[in-house]
Amino acid sequence: MLKLNVNGKDVQVKADSDTPLLWVLREELEYTGVKYGCGIAQCGACTIHLDGAAVRCCVLPVSAAVGRKITTIEGLAKQHPHKLQTLWIKHQVPQCGYCQSGMVMAAAALLDANPHPTDADIDGAITNICRCGTYPRVKAAIKEAAQS
Repeated sequence: MLKLNVNGKDVQVKADSDTPLLWVLREELEYTGVKYGCGIAQCGACTIHLDGAAVRCCVLPVSAAVGRKITTIEGLAKQHPHKLQTLWIKHQVPQCGYCQSGMVMAAAALLDANPHPTDADIDGAITNICRCGTYPRVKAAIKEAAQS
């Protein structure tokens, strides 16, 4: 049994230590906001926060998360939507929506680390792939969040 802290709650899971954290979160703990996209940490659909940093968990062994704080999109906001979630809706960012939880998680980590990012900062931090091509809307939502 491995002990994890997910969204502020301690949980125990039965998984091989080399099982990707993505599958433990989705299949064992039912945090389905974490998406499988590519399986090689390139697309960003599986982005979570690990001790506050944006991490792509499809290639991260669950053993690397033991003793650390894991936050999924489900735990990003405690009682009301995170400001980015509200701005995502305002700027009509999602089209198909598949990549959006990972994109929001990457943006939230960026704003936590850099409350007033430049365009270059946003471009450098938000490397998630969106097949619908909503990048200008993503940037607009992040910029507005930085102003509020």
